[in-house]
Amino acid sequence: MKIDGTYVFKAPRQRVWDVLLDPHTIEQCMPGCEELKEIGQDQYEATMKIGVAAVKGTYKGKVSIKEKQPPSHYILSGEGSGGPGFMQGDLSIDLEEKNGETILKYSTDAKVGGLIAGIGQRMLGGVAKMMVDQFFKKVQSLL
Repeated sequence: MKIDGTYVFKAPRQRVWDVLLDPHTIEQCMPGCEELKEIGQDQYEATMKIGVAAVKGTYKGKVSIKEKQPPSHYILSGEGSGGPGFMQGDLSIDLEEKNGETILKYSTDAKVGGLIAGIGQRMLGGVAKMMVDQFFKKVQSLL
């Protein structure tokens, strides 16, 4: 499942970088995040409760931040599983500053399995995009 998009933050790139990589911000802004616990440098365990369509359920997994190139690029790598199935993937984030704003470009190629794999890429992609947009809107409110 491939998803990509762009989001514009009304803040300088360094500020956006700092907020996006703050574990408290991630926990506060990630839709359905019940707990985010640091288990190592740039490594976390997460518990998420998702209440959307066939993806509904509680997921436990691990998230790590890789390939950091401050303040312009990083990869968020994650895997999780729950009753409805499993998800695994890397989310590539690129930040570019322009006219005092920050343009964030993201792309992912996620793998899914179990019951959620049967609901169709189109619907699953729509749910994932909705959750990413909710996350970025919450981040914007903190800038």
